[in-house]
Amino acid sequence: MYDFAVFWDWMAFAVRWLHVITAMAWIGSSFYFIALDLGLNRNVPGPADGEEWQVHGGGFYHIQKYLVAPERMPDHLTWFKWESYSTWLSGAALLMIVYWVGGELYLIDAGKADLALWQGILISAASLTVGWLVYDFLCKSGLGERPTLLMVLLFVLLVAMGWGYNQIFTGRAMMLHLGAFTATIMTANVFFIIMPNQRIVVDDLKNGRTPDPKYGKIAKLRSTHNNYLTLPVLFLMLSNHYPLAFATQYNWIIAALVFLMGVTIRHYFNTRHARAGNPTWTWLATALLFIAIMWLSTAPMHQPLEEAEAQPLTSYEQKFADADGFEDAHDIVLGRCSMCHAREPVWEGILWAPKGVLLETEADIARNAQQIYLQAGVTHAMPPANVTYMEPEDRQAIIRWVRNAGL
Repeated sequence: MYDFAVFWDWMAFAVRWLHVITAMAWIGSSFYFIALDLGLNRNVPGPADGEEWQVHGGGFYHIQKYLVAPERMPDHLTWFKWESYSTWLSGAALLMIVYWVGGELYLIDAGKADLALWQGILISAASLTVGWLVYDFLCKSGLGERPTLLMVLLFVLLVAMGWGYNQIFTGRAMMLHLGAFTATIMTANVFFIIMPNQRIVVDDLKNGRTPDPKYGKIAKLRSTHNNYLTLPVLFLMLSNHYPLAFATQYNWIIAALVFLMGVTIRHYFNTRHARAGNPTWTWLATALLFIAIMWLSTAPMHQPLEEAEAQPLTSYEQKFADADGFEDAHDIVLGRCSMCHAREPVWEGILWAPKGVLLETEADIARNAQQIYLQAGVTHAMPPANVTYMEPEDRQAIIRWVRNAGL
């Protein structure tokens, strides 16, 4: 029975690996085409909107772009869509594995909202859909002709969602869901807007009709949004490794500032790719935003000790507290782990508990039984470099305790 925990952890790893690979493919192609489009030489004769000569891998490439479409449909056409779809599908699967199945530990913060796990999962799923519908409505309104104002309103929407998530979810789940919320907008742009518009253009070419340029204009707006949202999504997806980002009182404000950093960074590179100048001021703006984030991260932890101790254990967690060997495991964890995994860590150089995992009280230890089993029992991942000298007998005691609970 205990092998299920190992199997499930490997499943999470496999899906996470897939998600990283597909995200690299999507982001790489997206950044490449943005840079290509901005860097085109448009002072060329002929029907093409611009062209570019590039060299890579010992060969030369001659690329031409048509603003609407070429005069006839080419025999071979490569579509860029599966990178986006695969990234979102693998990300959705990872969200379900970590934050839905593991929701008792990672999703709901009982100190913020008294919700059952199924209610948290429902909010998690529904928010992604509602967010897309609101964003799509804004884009299809008259704001589509005012892209700057539309971007400002999109930023306001993202900040509001971050604040809302933080009223219900753990800080880690807030960051992840805000990233998933943004990534859903990006992939939905590809699936519902960019690809259908391209299919209309292709169909017009096949049937001898002149494509309407409005479809390219609409797709370009959504593609530009995706370009500016990519870097913040990467930060949010990686944030679960950094408690200073997600486990602080002002985590939702930190997330908001990260979106602004994404804008300043992309503005610099977009301007450079377009050969329109060298806006070095963006680096100063980015640095100031990052300094503000560092300052906000030093705010007190959102959840005080008394509140954490008062949270009742679920029936699943309670069986670990009642299992034979819990007392021995409790003493081992306190002696080998709690100096870092504390509300006020005493290990020099550690300001917040790694990954926000707290191991000070009996409730803390029972609540994190599966991770203790995997990180300090089955493997030697914790303590890092075995700095607290956890003995093999200690690890065996942890394994016996968890197996006695029937994991």
